[in-house]
Amino acid sequence: MHYSFKYLTHNPDDSNWGMYLTVTGTARVEPEAAYPPTGHPTGYHFNWNNGRILQEYQINYITEGEGIMETREGSFPIREGSVILLRPNVWHRYKPLRQTGWVEHYVGFMGEIAERMIRSSVILTDSPVLQIGFQENIINSFRDILNHVQTERPGFHQVCSGLVIQILGQIISTKKNENFQHSLIEKTIQKACTIIRDNPSKNLNIEDLARDLGVNYSLFRKAFKKYTGLSPMQYHTSLRLKQAIYLLTNTDLSVKEISFDLGFCSVFYFSKLFKLKTNQTPSEYRRGNRSN
Repeated sequence: MHYSFKYLTHNPDDSNWGMYLTVTGTARVEPEAAYPPTGHPTGYHFNWNNGRILQEYQINYITEGEGIMETREGSFPIREGSVILLRPNVWHRYKPLRQTGWVEHYVGFMGEIAERMIRSSVILTDSPVLQIGFQENIINSFRDILNHVQTERPGFHQVCSGLVIQILGQIISTKKNENFQHSLIEKTIQKACTIIRDNPSKNLNIEDLARDLGVNYSLFRKAFKKYTGLSPMQYHTSLRLKQAIYLLTNTDLSVKEISFDLGFCSVFYFSKLFKLKTNQTPSEYRRGNRSN
C-alpha cells in the first residue's frame, strides 16, 4: 500500500473565510490489502463492522479499482470514476474489493460556504456515490491541494478551499452534461441560446423558436431548463435585465427609452420586473450606482 495524507489545523481567519480543510490525502490500496490503512487518528479510523460518523464533509475520488459503500439508506457500488461524497453526522462504511483494491484521492472540509453549496445542489445530495468517469482536471486539483498543504504557507486554506469549490463545480457540471453530450438536443439548445442572446430586445415566441429549430416545444422547454437551469423565457428575461443594468450604468438613456429599446411592452412592466429581480426600481438602481 502506498499512501500520503495530512490532517490540518485552522485558525479563526480560516473559519471566518467560510470554508477550510481538515484532511487531504491519496492512497493506492493493493489487492488483498487491509483497509483502511493504519495511522489515522481517532474519529477518522474505522472498521467495516462498526463504520463511522464524521463531523465534516469529505470527497473521495476513486480513479482505479472497485468497491462498495453502505449507509443507513442502502448499499452503493463503487467503480472506477466514482466519487464518494460524505456528509456530517451520516453513518457510513466503504471499502475496496479485495481482488481489485483501488486508488483514492480525498479531501475533508467544513464551513458555512461548504454547507450552503452542497445543500443547494440536488446532484450533491441525491446519492452518496456519483459516477463521473475519469476527469484529469479533478485529479490535478487534488494534487494541487496536497502540494499546498505540505508546506502550509499562510493563506493555504483559502487557496485550497477554492480548489475544493472547483472540484465540486466540476462534479456538478459533469453530471448535468452527461445526458446531453454529443446529442442533437444539446446542439439545438446551444443554437437556441445563441439566437436568444442575439435578440435581447425582441419579444421572442418560444413556441415559434422551437418550431423553427425543428423540435417539439414541450421537449425543448424541458431540455432547455435542464441544460441551463432556466426556462427559455427566464433565460431571455435574464439577458434583457443584464442589458438594462448595463444601459442604466453606462448611458444617459431614460428608463422609458431603455424599456422601449429592450422590447418591453410598457415602462411600468419593465420597472416592476426590474424591481422584482433587483429589489430596486431602475431609477433607484441608477442613482445608487452612480453615487458610488
